[in-house]
Amino acid sequence: MGLNFREKAWILLGILCCSSLICSVKAIVTYDRKAVIINGQRRILLSGSIHYPRSTPEMWPDLIQKAKDGGLDVIQTYVFWNGHEPSPGQYYFEDRYDLVKFIKVVQQAGLYVHLRIGPYVCAEWNFGGFPVWLKYVPGMVFRTDNEPFKAAMQKFTEKIVRMMKEEKLFETQGGPIILSQIENEYGPIEWEIGAPGKAYTKWVAEMAQGLSTGVPWIMCKQDDAPNSIINTCNGFYCENFKPNSDNKPKMWTENWTGWFTEFGGAVPYRPAEDIALSVARFIQNGGSFINYYMYHGGTNFDRTAGEFIATSYDYDAPLDEYGLPREPKYSHLKRLHKVIKLCEPALVSADPTVTSLGDKQEAHVFKSKSSCAAFLSNYNTSSAARVLFGGSTYDLPPWSVSILPDCKTEYYNTAKVQVRTSSIHMKMVPTNTPFSWGSYNEEIPSANDNGTFSQDGLVEQISITRDKTDYFWYLTE
Repeated sequence: MGLNFREKAWILLGILCCSSLICSVKAIVTYDRKAVIINGQRRILLSGSIHYPRSTPEMWPDLIQKAKDGGLDVIQTYVFWNGHEPSPGQYYFEDRYDLVKFIKVVQQAGLYVHLRIGPYVCAEWNFGGFPVWLKYVPGMVFRTDNEPFKAAMQKFTEKIVRMMKEEKLFETQGGPIILSQIENEYGPIEWEIGAPGKAYTKWVAEMAQGLSTGVPWIMCKQDDAPNSIINTCNGFYCENFKPNSDNKPKMWTENWTGWFTEFGGAVPYRPAEDIALSVARFIQNGGSFINYYMYHGGTNFDRTAGEFIATSYDYDAPLDEYGLPREPKYSHLKRLHKVIKLCEPALVSADPTVTSLGDKQEAHVFKSKSSCAAFLSNYNTSSAARVLFGGSTYDLPPWSVSILPDCKTEYYNTAKVQVRTSSIHMKMVPTNTPFSWGSYNEEIPSANDNGTFSQDGLVEQISITRDKTDYFWYLTE
């Protein structure tokens, strides 16, 4: 039986609605000189690093929700090669290494993901993320124009990208991944080794682009990144950083919220006021993407810590090692993020006009047809300043930035912390989980045990243990 006109119209409308729905969950991710562009809209993106193997899967939803509540748009993580491929071709993606599950938890919270595949990651992680077996591949030379290394690196990178595509996790597939990173802080290495390093940089960029992820690739601390790759800044301060092309946005992939702890060393600390100042100065100088490294540092479980690195990777981050908000850092940055979002329409629409307000004071003003935002800065480290701006006076504490989302009202100053740590009380609470201590006697090996061998002289420990244990017994006759 044929369909009448009305029935055909309803079917056509249904098809159009379905197509519209699909388009609404898939996005085009590009960029220009101002910002990353998602579905045609420039975005000021606030990001935080949370490394999935440095916490437990049970912690992930709470950590990510707290990051969202703190005003973040993006979760950034490395991918840890030695955790995922402990033996050649033998892969592990379970428990703390369940990368797909972690990304889906981020997606469920409504946040984006920046996936730093590396696969060299540094991160104070054992061997920088390289699996030990890689060292014993014949002809292997790490991170240079070396065919065995490039083959192994490409194979693992393709494995990760293929997994993400199969799970439809790139933003262009309806997933949360809007950015990917290849290599990691390679610029200084390239400078040291010269021509082989330059050839490797060119190869790795072309290899990454050839994977067709549909989202931009970045390389951090890589001043000569090819035109197809965004080069980004890492450091405590990045306000003076400029990308190597006028067509690329100004991005900060690691704003160090503290530092790692070494055995025997001091526990690092970075004031909330200083982090807030660094962010405000980066934004007022045209920056549009900021990532806190770390937002939650977590724990170096098992034997994952790098050489002399402590088990705790707390990093003085806004969320402490156990996932609790660190005050006043967490709330002070949360307020900053809120006011930056109020400024976003002006920030993505205009370039700043900079005017002097005094000897060490200046104003950065972003003004478009429909919006205006101003950043008033006092670079004097010891003296406050009263400045005149727009017919009104503003008091600026030393070494601070005031933010005016409407170019009139001060909503935030980086030095004015409104959360008092003395009002915050943490206390231990009982748990229903049974807990008990255990002990055992460690047997000293003998020459008759399995796995013993005789050899004149010393041997390289890692070549024998393959980094599966710290213990290596020598017995002498």
